[in-house]
Amino acid sequence: MRTVFNKTLLKIAKKDERIFLVLADIGYGEIEPFAKAFPDRYFNVGVAEQNMTDIACGLAMEGNIAVTYSIANFPTLRCLEQIRNDVCYHNVNVKIVIIGGGLAYGALGVSHQSTEDLAIMRALPDMVVVAPADFTEAEAATYAMVKHPGPVYYRCGYKKEPRLHKGKIDFKIGKAIQARAGGDITLIGTGTITYRVYQAAELLVKDGIQARVLSMHTVKPIDKEAILKAADETRGIITVEEHNIIGGLGGAVAEVLAEGGVGVPFKRIGLPDTYVHIVGSHDWLLDRFGFSPESIAQVAKNLLKCRQ
Repeated sequence: MRTVFNKTLLKIAKKDERIFLVLADIGYGEIEPFAKAFPDRYFNVGVAEQNMTDIACGLAMEGNIAVTYSIANFPTLRCLEQIRNDVCYHNVNVKIVIIGGGLAYGALGVSHQSTEDLAIMRALPDMVVVAPADFTEAEAATYAMVKHPGPVYYRCGYKKEPRLHKGKIDFKIGKAIQARAGGDITLIGTGTITYRVYQAAELLVKDGIQARVLSMHTVKPIDKEAILKAADETRGIITVEEHNIIGGLGGAVAEVLAEGGVGVPFKRIGLPDTYVHIVGSHDWLLDRFGFSPESIAQVAKNLLKCRQ
């Protein structure tokens, strides 16, 4: 997915001279084409993410669109004060892109596991939070990110993510995409984990359960209409996110349901409120923490039993 993002950004930058790329000594093997094509619009500040953010803010305040780029927590948690006080407070056109959200860098340990980012970024005023599910969404999200006036947090996958959508999509910030129709239960995913959500829905067919699958690629602003419609038309809602159980997609959906006075059965699937103290491959960690399609399907079956 990072390759798709970088190729799309380069394509946009060829037509829009406002695009600048600012990074903190990372991204090699992906960012060279941009650096070669636009040396005057490319800055590598070294391992200094606070400086990266402030330089991007300055560029944006001069009328440009500045994209900061690094892996996992580095362009967010390491420079949160600068994002809050400089980027968001001034509501400037800075796009914060991370590569490898969730447990994608699982073998490198907790320092590289981005598992609190959705909650933290969605708490910042004026920040849009986007987490595309596959290559198709990643390309569309890049165009939408650049078009949106103001701060955007873009949680990009790492590599070799499977394709969720087989055809064209109608991607709009704040509007979920229905990846599968179903009237029994709704499964809502965000980011690359949504493919496993889709696989879980396919498994549920064997038990006579038709699950609706929503790709909630925008966690903020959340698609309230799609959530309330799912609550009205199906018998339960489950959110799945490669993120701490607190404050991310599940929290956002729960807020919509509670404020809407909806009493539908609801369950969040995410990481427990603890650090991931073990290391391993991405797929191994996902299975270990209950993100296998089989585990998601079982949660859905259990939730439906509560409604019987």
